[in-house]
Amino acid sequence: MQHYHPHARLTTHGRARLLHAVASGTPVADACADAGVSRTTYSRWRQRFASEGLPGLADRSSRPRCPRMALTPAQEQAITGIRTAQGWGPDRIALVLRLPRATVHRAIVRLGLRRTRVPAPPAARYERAGPGDLVHIDTKKLGRIIGGPGHRVTGDRRSRSRGAGWTVIHAAIDDATRVAYVELLPDECGVTASGFLRRMDAHFRRLGIPVQRVLTDNGSQYVSGVWKAACADLGVGARRTRPYRPQTNGKVERWFQTVLRECLYLHPLANDDERQRALDTFVEYYNHDRPHLGIKGLTPLSRLASLSTTL
Repeated sequence: MQHYHPHARLTTHGRARLLHAVASGTPVADACADAGVSRTTYSRWRQRFASEGLPGLADRSSRPRCPRMALTPAQEQAITGIRTAQGWGPDRIALVLRLPRATVHRAIVRLGLRRTRVPAPPAARYERAGPGDLVHIDTKKLGRIIGGPGHRVTGDRRSRSRGAGWTVIHAAIDDATRVAYVELLPDECGVTASGFLRRMDAHFRRLGIPVQRVLTDNGSQYVSGVWKAACADLGVGARRTRPYRPQTNGKVERWFQTVLRECLYLHPLANDDERQRALDTFVEYYNHDRPHLGIKGLTPLSRLASLSTTL
């Protein structure tokens, strides 16, 4: 049964011309692009033509070749028993009972035997009362920009620059005010991280934020001797999150999502210098002008001012 218009571009004869063009030496990709079809469709037509000739290129009915199997009460009872006793999925049940997997899956849904998801425990939210009581610190690796924007902007992974290397965002977010201090650095080793810590501490103290303790993950730079020495020199307590619990350091994790979405991945950046300027501009905007829903619509610096007057 033909479903296409008799003068459509890809009738039976149009599809035959596509196969003939490939057989004559035209690359498959070019022939498919000219015809407006995918390579998968071309392969399907080629297999039909090889086995059935020209009639195999006609449209076919979309009706399933095999009708759905109606299960007997005994088969449904067997599925229920195995599912309840063993907790097996449709693949294994179908293998044991010699039934189609799709039939078993539909029976599981129809009989109300789907697994109930255990709800995740509610997030334990917290916020320190005073500026500097806790500062969240973390890093985010970004590929260096060489030869124009990368695949996250263009969507084309074929244009990636192999061996370009990495640049690392080091970010510190004050828990009470959400004030951010950020640097783009060449790596995330202990010496680099400890240098960032010292500069962050000096910057926060100029703003009136005396850093009391910092919270990091368990990265090698944060368990290194040079990091511990820097914390001791500054009189800063060092705390680390539980393994595999990034939500414990969620404020800085959330900040990375924000800066990627609203700045670094928003527009194409030509090189690392342009990325640095964009990041500096965004951090200035974030601290001074961007309203933060987590602190009732205030900006981080306005929250700092309000807390400073109440302490």
